Amino acid sequence: MSRTRGRLRPPGEHGHEGPYRTEENTMAKYLLLKHYRGAPEAVNDVPMDQWRPEEVTAHVQYMNDFAARLVGTGEFVDSQALSPEGTFVRYDGEGRPPVTDGPFAETKDLIAGWMVIDVESHERALELAGELSAAPGAHGKPIHEWLEVRPFLAHQGVTHCG
Repeated sequence: MSRTRGRLRPPGEHGHEGPYRTEENTMAKYLLLKHYRGAPEAVNDVPMDQWRPEEVTAHVQYMNDFAARLVGTGEFVDSQALSPEGTFVRYDGEGRPPVTDGPFAETKDLIAGWMVIDVESHERALELAGELSAAPGAHGKPIHEWLEVRPFLAHQGVTHCG
């Protein structure tokens, strides 16, 4: 697939899909969230802590190979697996941020990891999430887990939330 970022690509150029790119019409970033729970059950729903070491290795290798392929197409931004530890913190006046371990639904219980991709369309984000869902799990069989696909907020001039 031919990738562009900020360069014009004329209609009809090999690999061109849809309107051509301009500086104002950039690729869209999506967050692919891997869930521990909260999504519908995966087909191969054996928790990772019950996998054999070689099954964990195969899963991680699949994820690394998937990311490497997206690096090659220019669609990869970043990814991380998350540790189960986590804490809620908020501002509650000068010098005293309260810290709690609940009763909120915490991301440490919900989100296992994430990948950020930068793709030309929502359809491509869905396609890649489907492929990522097939990572091997217990017994070497694909997990077929549900991934949450979330677009980044893309208002002109907004680069972060505050």
